[in-house]
Amino acid sequence: MEEKTRVVVAGGGTAGWLTAYSLVKRLGNMLEITLVESDQIGTVGVGEATVPTVRRFHQFFDIDEREFMRATQATFKLGIVFDNWGAPGESYTHTFGEIGQSNWMVEFHQYWLEAHANGFGGNLEDYCLELKAAKAGKFAVKAGETPLKYAFHLDATAYAGFLRQKSESLGVRRVEGKISEITVDPETGNIQSLELEQDRQVAGDFFIDCTGFRSLLLGDALDVEFEDWSHWLAADRALAVQTRSTEPPPPYTRAIAHSSGWQWRIPLQSRTGNGLVYSSRFCSDDDARATLLGNISGETITEPRLLRFKTGRRINAWHKNCVAIGLSSGFIEPLESTSIHLIDTALVRLMKLFPFAGAIAPLAEEFNRETRLEWEAVRDFIILHYKQTQRDDSEFWNFYRTMDIPDSLADRIELFKENGYVRPDLVNLFRAHSWIQVMFGQGLFPEHSHGASRILPPAALKLELEKLSAFVNQNLAKLPDHNDFIKQYCPAQN
Repeated sequence: MEEKTRVVVAGGGTAGWLTAYSLVKRLGNMLEITLVESDQIGTVGVGEATVPTVRRFHQFFDIDEREFMRATQATFKLGIVFDNWGAPGESYTHTFGEIGQSNWMVEFHQYWLEAHANGFGGNLEDYCLELKAAKAGKFAVKAGETPLKYAFHLDATAYAGFLRQKSESLGVRRVEGKISEITVDPETGNIQSLELEQDRQVAGDFFIDCTGFRSLLLGDALDVEFEDWSHWLAADRALAVQTRSTEPPPPYTRAIAHSSGWQWRIPLQSRTGNGLVYSSRFCSDDDARATLLGNISGETITEPRLLRFKTGRRINAWHKNCVAIGLSSGFIEPLESTSIHLIDTALVRLMKLFPFAGAIAPLAEEFNRETRLEWEAVRDFIILHYKQTQRDDSEFWNFYRTMDIPDSLADRIELFKENGYVRPDLVNLFRAHSWIQVMFGQGLFPEHSHGASRILPPAALKLELEKLSAFVNQNLAKLPDHNDFIKQYCPAQN
């Protein structure tokens, strides 16, 4: 019988237990998996919103949706409402649904722009079921035979516990203890073992760093360089606090811009997650605390918790015999709820490239190439929200409005401004309808549209748009109230 590869996961939390569970679930007959964590070390545990790719990940690994939702007090998420981002008092919604109907040559927004030039067409939301459902507070997994595109709000600490239970039942060994030292082979540069307090050792063949911002393995022991993106994304702190719910949970996250940062509001079944992301260059911790506590609803059930971070990524997420998953590989602020997505995609990528035999370097090189493309795509989408503001009411917003941006994003914006073309990103996370909702929502419209949008005469175009809008409204009428659907579909455990 072939000897199993010894995999050591350093750190628990969402990243650690997602890693352990996915590996044991799909590769458990070939791997011996040990997870090392300490109850003395807390997890970040504030990333409580996701994007729809999490559903596909759950399907890959046989996670039952209702069981998961009950265990994590989850609610459904159709998108994010952005308040005050373009200008104070303005609001728009970025949802997961596709807008209208596109074809291989022309995206739907080009037809909509042509309609507006002719004096009809209504609002963009008229052609997106998820957008209208979010604003109406309605939800079901399907409207008749039409499936909705959705994600979740969840209790991240409960999620880790849920995954731990499943992982240990499949044979993952958990070792309690703090890592005191990491032994690296001086000849190969590979990690050999984790040294724990009280003279204990955990040896392995392959190591996965899930130690969070500390990045004890990849950053400290292997000295992999960190690429700092704070000249584009200046926020370096967040305050998080939980409150009792004062109203039924809406099926969306809120991202509320303030003069010195932005506030998240994430509804769970039994409570609400709140936080303020800000930059210490423009706001003191005391002012941030006052802003956050002055803009929440309901009684606080935790003390505000301060998190310090730096936006950017490790130059290589895989070096030698170590891969970093989650915060140990880098951090992008949670404006579009991408943290768990980046964990999930890294794990799928790792399993496709797992070094069972042969040279490890080519596998690591491909892993790092794909990771770089993915992280830069997410980075550019986040920067767009800040750069495309009209706000000039504070140093914070003046910094973002006037700053230089990555060439990759500048080229994308220029291409769109000229003729409305949305360049697809290479990792296919944020598709054209996502870019359109943010660009239009923050006042960026093209100077010209695609000529093919004028193939239909105005009367025929108007008729087609009316049909699409009517179809959306018919499906909207089939949807129940979001909270009512939760009570029927996945009530929280007592």
